[in-house]
Amino acid sequence: HCPSREDLWVREGKILNPEKLFFDEKGSADIQLDCKDSIIAPGFIDVQINGGFGVDFSLATDDFKSGIDLVSQKILSHGVTSFCPTLVTSPPSLYHQVLPQISIRNGGAHGAGILGAHLEGPFISKEKKGAHPEHCLRTFEEGAFQDLLATYGSLDHVRIVTLAPEMKRSSEVIQELTKRGICVSLGHSVANLSQAEEAVQHGATFITHLFNAMLPFHHRDPGIVGLLTSDKIPAGRRVFYGMISDGIHTNPAALRIAHRAHPKGLVLVTDAIAGLGLAPGRHTLGQQVVEIDGLNTYIAGTKTLSGSVATMDTCVRHFQEATGCSVEAALEAASLHPAQLLGIEHKKGTLNYDTDADFLMLNDALYVQATYIAGEQVWRQDAWGM
Repeated sequence: HCPSREDLWVREGKILNPEKLFFDEKGSADIQLDCKDSIIAPGFIDVQINGGFGVDFSLATDDFKSGIDLVSQKILSHGVTSFCPTLVTSPPSLYHQVLPQISIRNGGAHGAGILGAHLEGPFISKEKKGAHPEHCLRTFEEGAFQDLLATYGSLDHVRIVTLAPEMKRSSEVIQELTKRGICVSLGHSVANLSQAEEAVQHGATFITHLFNAMLPFHHRDPGIVGLLTSDKIPAGRRVFYGMISDGIHTNPAALRIAHRAHPKGLVLVTDAIAGLGLAPGRHTLGQQVVEIDGLNTYIAGTKTLSGSVATMDTCVRHFQEATGCSVEAALEAASLHPAQLLGIEHKKGTLNYDTDADFLMLNDALYVQATYIAGEQVWRQDAWGM
């Protein structure tokens, strides 16, 4: 698509086909807005965000709900209109306390919409645990799927589960999750390519932060990374993969390799932690203490990266700059692709007629000027007069 100069029509929270309005109803616009040459793009969807602004989704607090409200409010300025609050590996008691408090809800002036939780762990590999606490890691022992249910307590508000596919009995777990409409993501794993392919054949559709917390690409066994060019993906299925495009987690050359190999699967995620939007210093990521130094975040006292403090709009700009891709491609990696991954592209992630009117106005440098949810302006840059 080449960007064209045209109008966007909105009614009752949806994007409207104006022909219907002109010809069937002989109507016209009640309110007209001059967008002053801005780019209008679908709202961003962040499927991996661990917290921000001092709020950690992997900590049970008395005011957990107000914490999630704060984050959903604050990320509107980054262009995020929907997100999946992400929990890193935690003890079962934490999932039992926190998951019932994550309600799936529409966005609005109160904040970005919540699409359901992303549970990253605890069924992941010890060798590739990254910032996840080792003492909380688990395997599928006797009960496989029953063990997972007992750990999480309930799957009612769960949208994505990240697991390591090399674990014994993971195939049946992947099938059970997929049957329930939950997206299975492969990550924090030492899987070889055939294990990864088998997981995809059983229903896995996503890769958690490609290149991070997995075996590095090797030409004889490319591991999970090899899924990007695998010829063993079931017909009609697409594998998506998350990338943290913050200039730290993935070298720009690696970002370019992934994008060129499989552009349609690339999903930008922030993997943001509680320290997002706060001063450098010590913050948390679930059970761990994290040290923030500039854009670098480490488990305190180590050089292990632990999440990021980059905003989604920063990731979009960095991605566009690193790959030299079109503006549309950069914007789609943060909107259309995550919507397709979650199977909600008929509602979100595009500007098609009859979809939710969640959209952004951006300047040519891709800085967000205003954010709209269901056709209502929910945030705008103060300096930007309308």
